[in-house]
Amino acid sequence: MFDFTLHELVCLDAVVTGGSFQSAAKMLHRSHPSIHAAIKNLEAQLGIRLLDRSGYRVALTEEGRTFHARARGLLADARSLHTLADCLAQGEESELHVVVASLCPLDRIVKLLRRFSDDFPHTQLHLHFDSLSGPLERLFDQDADLIFHDHDRSDPHLDSIELFGVELIPVVAPGFLPFPITDGLTPEDMRNHVQCVIRDSARRLPPQDYFVVDGARRWTVGDQWMKKELILRGMGWGHMPRFMIEQELKDGRLLSIAGRYLKRFRREIVAARLHHVPRGPVAKRLWEYIETEARRSSP
Repeated sequence: MFDFTLHELVCLDAVVTGGSFQSAAKMLHRSHPSIHAAIKNLEAQLGIRLLDRSGYRVALTEEGRTFHARARGLLADARSLHTLADCLAQGEESELHVVVASLCPLDRIVKLLRRFSDDFPHTQLHLHFDSLSGPLERLFDQDADLIFHDHDRSDPHLDSIELFGVELIPVVAPGFLPFPITDGLTPEDMRNHVQCVIRDSARRLPPQDYFVVDGARRWTVGDQWMKKELILRGMGWGHMPRFMIEQELKDGRLLSIAGRYLKRFRREIVAARLHHVPRGPVAKRLWEYIETEARRSSP
């Protein structure tokens, strides 16, 4: 398929880097004649002169500069492919599936994964986003290696690492309610007003909900961002994570209706994996890394 070999490209790059055939020979632990023969054979097969040998130092011709620039990209890909083969030979996973629950602060999770991913560039991280029972269902179906989720740590089927808490606050847009906001608002007061709720992405596990008022009219959405947008536009009310609405609460675009009966509540975000499931070295390192980061960030 190709007339030239990877070895010939390596020799060309070594000559360009070292500035001479002798330097290339030392760099590659080859004889001077073998380097010279490889370059000569490469030029013959390509039908172009790659090197100008007339000066004190060997230099690329104009055609050689163009060819060498593309060849270096190919050599980088070849080195990466070789490293990948070494990783696979050592049992490292080529990919991991991580599920992030809709309640999680995405910037914190992505920052955490980014630092780890930089250390394992040959393991591809597949990120999935699910709500309520969805992450657990993926984990129990073994469609996920790890989940970030607001889940009870006492589940005997799971290993978990507590990361941080998320506070949820019931909020409305100004003018949404036809009566004053007081500390004594009850779920019954809100029953005739549309409540925005998150759709559970699980297909088989029992559906979960947080503080849904029985009998109330509802908007059902797939994620927290759509829920926030509807509430901001005065199309409903609902509990929102504080980290998503901090600015809107400050500038008055959203109002808290939390009180004695419409409670704020807190959910603990954890990293979770199935207990006693065989896993590869990268998945183990990821778990250890999250444990270390959790200890570092704990008060």
